[in-house]
Amino acid sequence: MSIALVILAAGKGTRMESDLPKVLHKIGGAPMLHHAMQAGSSLSPERIIVVAGHGAEAVTKAAQDYDPDCTAVIQSEQNGTGHAVDQAREALADFEGDVIVLYGDTPFISHETLEDMAVARSRADIVVLGFEAADPARYGRLVAEGDRLDKIVEYKDASEAERAITLCNSGVIAADRKTLFELIGKIGNDNASGEYYLTDIVGLAREDGLTATVVTCPEAETLGINSRAELARAEAIFQTRARAELTGNGVTMQAPNTVFLSFDTTIGRDAEIEPNVVFGPGVTVESGARIRAFSHLEGAHVSRGAVVGPYARLRPGAELAEDVHVGNFVEIKNAYLGEGAKANHLSYIGDADIGEAANIGAGTITCNYDGVFKHRTEIGARAFIGSNTMLVAPVRVGDEALTGSGSVITADVPDGALALGRARQETKTGYGRKLMDMLRAKKRKLTEGAS
Repeated sequence: MSIALVILAAGKGTRMESDLPKVLHKIGGAPMLHHAMQAGSSLSPERIIVVAGHGAEAVTKAAQDYDPDCTAVIQSEQNGTGHAVDQAREALADFEGDVIVLYGDTPFISHETLEDMAVARSRADIVVLGFEAADPARYGRLVAEGDRLDKIVEYKDASEAERAITLCNSGVIAADRKTLFELIGKIGNDNASGEYYLTDIVGLAREDGLTATVVTCPEAETLGINSRAELARAEAIFQTRARAELTGNGVTMQAPNTVFLSFDTTIGRDAEIEPNVVFGPGVTVESGARIRAFSHLEGAHVSRGAVVGPYARLRPGAELAEDVHVGNFVEIKNAYLGEGAKANHLSYIGDADIGEAANIGAGTITCNYDGVFKHRTEIGARAFIGSNTMLVAPVRVGDEALTGSGSVITADVPDGALALGRARQETKTGYGRKLMDMLRAKKRKLTEGAS
């Protein structure tokens, strides 16, 4: 059966106290909308429809950054969840299959739960995701008899007996496309909020002789984000789960609570992550690599056996081959370091290709930006770059070539050559002592004058 996702992402999120649309606030380095889209993608949906409203342009861009093929539709007025889903009616008019409604501010619905819902659709016309709440508070209640769901009652409209029910509504619903929109067309707004509730389709379905059932999941999966405090709680939940998954898959972390991961961080077994490491989006660390303490990585690939840090920074486009060493206070950006290359101290390598087994001395800088354009530096295999070398790109240092310490290299260096780019040193005997005596006398005179 084909599946389409409708993800509701139109709300402003007033309690976030933010100009940013609620669903674009980040968890694990990615908008919470991406987490909802990622969960739904486990079902290999044929279509993804994102219902945007507040900040529609930014929400649409974020959705299409994750999946360029998704479709955004606009809910210009927020008149309830039923009204929101109805905005996808036209976009799905020619779709034949099941529709699952998700929420852009509910990031933790698991792949397994959605698969359970897809399976349950084979035996019921409507499937609702529910959970047993420790504190039901103001959640909508699921009025059910065994597997049969009779109706969903919003808290505002519930009787005292219905409020005593602890089986609560997550808002996630699955139904055949045709059935879903036929039922939505029958929804009224005669309720305490004057809104069109998507949840009313269950009662309407039962009146039409259709069947409805409940699939349950842990309450933690249904956590919705409505405030900064809830966002911080969600970040903590995400990090705890991500760390546990990595350690369970054979990654060593000496102090897991000090390591921060992104939604797409990939780390191979037998890799070692030291304390206080931050992974931004887009990082892959292969098996057996070691990321040392206080390093920051984003948009980078670290191959087997490589060592990064401590205090290193890998920026987007950093590609480290096997057994590369990147040491303390070294920054790599948009650069490839070949197998066994080393940059161990205090260097900036940007827009560069570094050959295998090349050695980059302390204080080396690839001068890649002229104020308008970026230029590349090429360093050959087994080249030796002396400490404090400035490589003014575009420039190439050949295989097994050397640069003298303190050189400014502005022209290509042939294979096997030695390049020296220093001003000639002059030594004037006794002038150092004379200069210092003169400066000290001047300072005394200024001090006496001030007093």
